[in-house]
Amino acid sequence: MDNPPWLDDDQQALWQALLTVVIALPAALDRQLQREAGISNFEYGVLARLSMADDATIRLSDLARACDSTQPRLSKVMDRFEARGWVARRPDPTDGRYTLATLADAGRQKLAESAPAHVAQVQRLVFDPLTAAQRRHLGTALDRIAATVRREHEGG
Repeated sequence: MDNPPWLDDDQQALWQALLTVVIALPAALDRQLQREAGISNFEYGVLARLSMADDATIRLSDLARACDSTQPRLSKVMDRFEARGWVARRPDPTDGRYTLATLADAGRQKLAESAPAHVAQVQRLVFDPLTAAQRRHLGTALDRIAATVRREHEGG
């Protein structure tokens, strides 16, 4: 391309702000969770998603998709969680090709202990700076971006 398309000034400013959020927010959440709970933001997200599943049980492939993770990365986390007694894995009785993960009582306890400080950090960093209207607009915008990214990721 002789004349590549460039972002205009407004787009560039928005893009730079989004990059800061995409890069710095997970790092800030990781630091808080590591310091106060000894787990990463990703690990917290895995525990939280498990807790939200019916009967706190989900196929690992579905959990990986819900956490935007690769199966190998999730498998390493599951190994650590199982060693700590936070999850149990077993073959899916409806289809043995799949493995189910179930959140154990110790995993629920870890999540319950970690949640208050984590939620306070999310509240402080993400929601407190915004008005209710700004939160609604941001939610709408992020839903649209997420849908586009998911379609691209899934090859559609």
